[in-house]
Amino acid sequence: MQFQLTGQQIEVTPALRAHAESRLDRLTRLDERCQGLTMVLSIDKLQHCADATLTTTGAALHAAACGADMYASIDLVFDKLAAQLRRHRDKVTDKHPQEARDARQFG
Repeated sequence: MQFQLTGQQIEVTPALRAHAESRLDRLTRLDERCQGLTMVLSIDKLQHCADATLTTTGAALHAAACGADMYASIDLVFDKLAAQLRRHRDKVTDKHPQEARDARQFG
């Protein structure tokens, strides 16, 4: 999966990049069809904000979070993306057994 991390009004340190990449593994474990993640870190007065867009097969999921700490904002964004990815995966997963579909089709 492609991962792009940029900063607005903030320098992306190796520690911030390492923290975000460590959280990235959680999303790939949920769904291996993730294609890319673009994350923008910014500071607005005293708010540390993180915006992320995750592209998967069939959808683009977006989450944003602001807080007093950049690491907490990154964690919150990944929590929101994980919840959205779970909902998306459950929505596209076929829950009907194969036998029931065959019986309806030919019955």
